[in-house]
Amino acid sequence: MFRNFKTISRMVFGRGCFDQLGDILSEQRHADRAGIVFVVDDVFQDTALPKRLPFEPGDLLLWVNVDDEPKTAYVDQLTAQVRQSMSADGQPLAAGVVGIGGGSTMDLAKAVSLMLTNPGSSADYQGWDLIKQPAVYHAAVPTLAGTGAEVSRTTVLTGPQKKLGINSDFTVFDQVVLDPALIADAPREQRFYTGMDCYIHCVESLAGTYLNAFSQAYGEKALDMCREVFLQDVPDSDDKLMMASFFGGMSIAYSQVGVCHALSYGLSFGLGIHHGIGNSIAFDQLDAYYPEGVAEFRRMLDVQGVSLPRGITAAADDALMEKMIDVALGLDPLWENALGKDWKTIMTRDKVRALYRRM
Repeated sequence: MFRNFKTISRMVFGRGCFDQLGDILSEQRHADRAGIVFVVDDVFQDTALPKRLPFEPGDLLLWVNVDDEPKTAYVDQLTAQVRQSMSADGQPLAAGVVGIGGGSTMDLAKAVSLMLTNPGSSADYQGWDLIKQPAVYHAAVPTLAGTGAEVSRTTVLTGPQKKLGINSDFTVFDQVVLDPALIADAPREQRFYTGMDCYIHCVESLAGTYLNAFSQAYGEKALDMCREVFLQDVPDSDDKLMMASFFGGMSIAYSQVGVCHALSYGLSFGLGIHHGIGNSIAFDQLDAYYPEGVAEFRRMLDVQGVSLPRGITAAADDALMEKMIDVALGLDPLWENALGKDWKTIMTRDKVRALYRRM
């Protein structure tokens, strides 16, 4: 059976298109449900961005902190805050949720939009197709590029027992606003590590057993644009990086990621390493699985003048290491894409432990 996957309903691309956000959201505002929830990375608190938000009475601005990877407990806290605010204004539900920031902020926005219409804790829905009710309208405005969160059907969360996304067709954004001007001032290393998430997405997708013409078309183009951005530094690099992120996310819609992302999930759960940095640290140890990609990644490191953190697992005791291995090996689709249906006979716990110890 071929998967009938969902993609975003509407998108707008171009420098300055952020200023159209008010007009876009006006279509969602109704008499009984007019309030929009803006979920915004708190790094923008003392910038000009807040004044550019199309904020109206009854709206709610949530400054979110993403110094740590998004956690299910944080999602539940934010959801309760939204419900309380909307109820105080006499609104049964928010008209929509808008995430403005990088991948973690967009993931929080997706998760809150889902939990406003589904009971329980967000931890209950970590897995594949567990969400039963559609989310409220939700839109994304990326201010970093690379994760593909703006187009993916998952919101990656760390729960009490695991790091695993809420994977659902209901997770996909209804609207994406892609304004390259918003990513121009991103810190250099953060821009690099987020961009490497896209690059590694594509390497894993193109080398995987799930590969098909759909994934290949998007993945190859995204890979080419990553090379222009991080090896050549072309004048319109922000525009290209933003589209590379979008295409990279589309590439894995009909495919999957692989060894690197599985290991990165373990690093994030056990050590709190951010996803982009974790991917880069893990990928640097995967010559045996992605030799050409790793070699090119190292050239990008040199060209961009970025030094990877080293020795991050040195202090991990045996119990923590075993938990990280559990998290990594619990991601069956990623391993099957990378190594085939017999992956469990290939990737043993000892092999994963050895890879982690080299980091």
